[in-house]
Amino acid sequence: MIDADFRWPSAARAWLDLPAPIRTAMVAAGAASWREIFDGRATYNKQWRLARPPVMDETSLGVLNAVCDRLAQLIFEACRRRAGTAGELRRLLGVAEGDTRLLDDAEPLTGALLAAFRPDVLLSGGVPQVVEYNIDSSLGGAFDADTTVRRFVEVYRRHGLTDRIRLEPAPSAVDRRFAAVRAGLGLPDGARVAMLIDFDAEYPGLDDPERFFAVLSPVVERAAAFGMDLVIAPVADLTRDGRGRLVARGAPVDGVFRLFVPNRVTPSAGVDALEAALAAGAVPMWVSAAAWLLANKTVFAWLWDDVDGLPAADRDLVQRYVPRTWVLTAGLLERAVAEQRDLVAKPADGSAGVDVLIGRELDADGWRDGVRRAAERGGFILQRYVPADSVPLDFVHIESGETVSADVPYSIAPYLFGRRPAGACIRTGFPGCDGVLNLARGVLLSGLLVVDPPPTAR
Repeated sequence: MIDADFRWPSAARAWLDLPAPIRTAMVAAGAASWREIFDGRATYNKQWRLARPPVMDETSLGVLNAVCDRLAQLIFEACRRRAGTAGELRRLLGVAEGDTRLLDDAEPLTGALLAAFRPDVLLSGGVPQVVEYNIDSSLGGAFDADTTVRRFVEVYRRHGLTDRIRLEPAPSAVDRRFAAVRAGLGLPDGARVAMLIDFDAEYPGLDDPERFFAVLSPVVERAAAFGMDLVIAPVADLTRDGRGRLVARGAPVDGVFRLFVPNRVTPSAGVDALEAALAAGAVPMWVSAAAWLLANKTVFAWLWDDVDGLPAADRDLVQRYVPRTWVLTAGLLERAVAEQRDLVAKPADGSAGVDVLIGRELDADGWRDGVRRAAERGGFILQRYVPADSVPLDFVHIESGETVSADVPYSIAPYLFGRRPAGACIRTGFPGCDGVLNLARGVLLSGLLVVDPPPTAR
């Protein structure tokens, strides 16, 4: 049950509630060990590293996870009110046939599509605001978030800090995902499962596949703990054997899960082989490409269209935690121009900040022309701008080794796999950054450090 009246602490409170000597020691330990902590982690930033991870108290994290879980269900229900199959939903969303690879139009929409989700949450006035919702197997950052925060905690352990106060990593997203993969695929112990990656995509490290495989070797080890013989395979290299089985890294596989987005995967013979194997029922995939349709931002507008008909608790949830959202049409252009500073325009099926227009960051002509083109093109939403709280964090300057404290924006992306909370990926700004938080703009990734709630919240 979600506490509708939960009073959210400021984003800085969990950190500032730690004793000052502990905070000082944490920053010093992290700053001295940043190379070890961030070795092999994904970032384009060549200037800064975090000297400590973001912190959240256990009670707040529990409420946040409950809110995000219920919102995912409401998103699914909004889609089910309008469509019964993947094809019906695809057409309602205006997604052209073939644009979402691996999609079976005849597939019924079921709750199994909620096997993996990760919202993007900004804190505004201390209150979480879910600005986007990623629903799919291709949720990035889990390994980097897990690894980073666990390395921080190991450094704190070596310095004796964990003997003095509770400093724990949030539950492992890697482990919870493998538990969900194993359950979702329904495979026997020892099944050979391929984790499929598009090595032609934009992501740090993909230009050196062998090093990438080496960096991910701990993931293979964790999969083994959940009864799976995991192989990491480029999707482009997939083939089928004479019996129609899908072949990855030289041998048939019993199941697959993908870490690529089905509407932007690079075309290849391997993708064709995967598509054919799925259509023939020769291999199960976690999860269906239909899940990606649920992540279309148009569904946020549907939630708001339906809000008055929802039960009171759900209505309050949407109104408190989801920014007002509309489908951007020519009929909204006048309003969009008049309310420029309070609005953002986004591609409904986009990601990574591509083609996002933030009204208050553009001049009047740039905004007017941008939203007009977006309305003409179609497939955009208009959303209330969420002013993100700045959060105090500590950084190491790579060249000088100097430790710097700065108030920066950050987003929280809680993972839920099989409807179970699984930590979070935190994308933080850095000194001098702009307002769009994504890898291409140098954002820094971390997991979440969990501490005890203050006595008044227990």
